[in-house]
Amino acid sequence: MSTTNKPVNQKAWFLVLPVIVCVAFSAILPLMTVVNYSVQDVLSPDRRVFVGTEWFAAVMRDEELHLALWRQIQFSLAVLLVEIPLGIALALSMPAQGWKSSAVLVLVALSLLIPWNVVGTIWQIFGRADIGLLGYFLQWVGMDYSYTGNSTHAWWTVLIMDVWHWTPLVALLAFAGLRSIPDAYYQAASIDGASKWAVFRYIQLPKMRGVLMIAVLLRFMDSFMIYTEPFVLTGGGPGNATTFLSQYLTTKAVGQFDLGPAAAFSLIYFLIILLFCFVLYNWMQRLGTSEKEHGHE
Repeated sequence: MSTTNKPVNQKAWFLVLPVIVCVAFSAILPLMTVVNYSVQDVLSPDRRVFVGTEWFAAVMRDEELHLALWRQIQFSLAVLLVEIPLGIALALSMPAQGWKSSAVLVLVALSLLIPWNVVGTIWQIFGRADIGLLGYFLQWVGMDYSYTGNSTHAWWTVLIMDVWHWTPLVALLAFAGLRSIPDAYYQAASIDGASKWAVFRYIQLPKMRGVLMIAVLLRFMDSFMIYTEPFVLTGGGPGNATTFLSQYLTTKAVGQFDLGPAAAFSLIYFLIILLFCFVLYNWMQRLGTSEKEHGHE
């Protein structure tokens, strides 16, 4: 048998070069800058002292950071527990074809087009008792509602605001997953006399697993980095009730100009997000694998 050596053209790397350059300037270089600041004490623009891991140890001992992290975890888990089922339910109730489907898709996606700072301003006005519909209605029914004076009301207002803003994203992803299911599956289920719950449990939900994984990861990462909406709505208050990790970091870096601790905290923040995303991704992968094995049995 004769063998031929296939020529290798290394010029294809030039097609990837623009992507490498963009990633280097947008991610790698800023990350290296943050790493540089995290091991130094910046005394002045031209005076810096190497401190090693001192800032990391100081940040890990910060009680305010621990409280902000706990609030952030509670908020992100609440976002997932509310928005994922609500988005799936919304996708299931949307028309599948025709002009009604297009109209509903546009209406559902409207909140996604609103900038984050405008969302905070909308809910800031919406929750006021004197001019806002929500605040006026709750006061009218006898509830002493105040997102500026009650920490529980502030936390729930931020959560509901995030649900209103981002549940359509989950719904659109779930809707795309539903539309990718072939009609043959539904025809087979109809012949077998399957109920609506059985169709959802054994056909729709497994087929949406890929898009739901994307939805969970996107919503977790975005909710874990939330800043603009609660900052505009409550300013992190009352007290520290809605001060999440991103606002705590901004206060350190901009408000107090502690670049060293802020840089160290940024890296810890980044690693926390990576860790949680890794855990969520592997958990959903194992869940899908176990369901497939159970289905084969």
